[in-house]
Amino acid sequence: MKRIDSRSVRMILAASVLAFGCVFFTASCGYYHMGSMMHPQIKTIAISTIRNDTREPLLTELARTQIAARFQSDNSLKLVSKEEADCILYVRIVSVTNSMLRYNPGYEEDEYRPAEFRVNLSAEMEVLIPGRSEPLIRKRTVAGGANYQYNVDPQVGRYYGLRQACYDLAGQIVEYTTEAW
Repeated sequence: MKRIDSRSVRMILAASVLAFGCVFFTASCGYYHMGSMMHPQIKTIAISTIRNDTREPLLTELARTQIAARFQSDNSLKLVSKEEADCILYVRIVSVTNSMLRYNPGYEEDEYRPAEFRVNLSAEMEVLIPGRSEPLIRKRTVAGGANYQYNVDPQVGRYYGLRQACYDLAGQIVEYTTEAW
């Protein structure tokens, strides 16, 4: 019986690992597409003034900032001014609701304090191409929400909850704009 030395074993092992790697990487998902799914002629977008039909202050600023951030991180469309844009996004915030999720028992047996809240936003969005009567994306409803807590200041906790809900809402807006046209 012929004996195999350690150098031959290493060569056989390296060749088999290389062959397995080639087969694994060439047989993977070749159909997977990464990048923009927008129409090739649409490369830029502008965010119009957001309309706030609620009584919540600062919501327009929060929503606009979060929508811009999500478009920039998605990188399918470049944010530009209305004059330069291939299409314009119109958003109208319809409602804001708050609800309590859970209570913390206090020191007394009968006392319960709210410990966690949920804020939900509902909005309508539409994307128009300047100079065209037919919208690129017809009016549709989008929603966003977030849970929040506060330790000392309820307004600060609620502000961060609203900001996170706007970020969630913005994700849906970007998804519908870049993928559902």
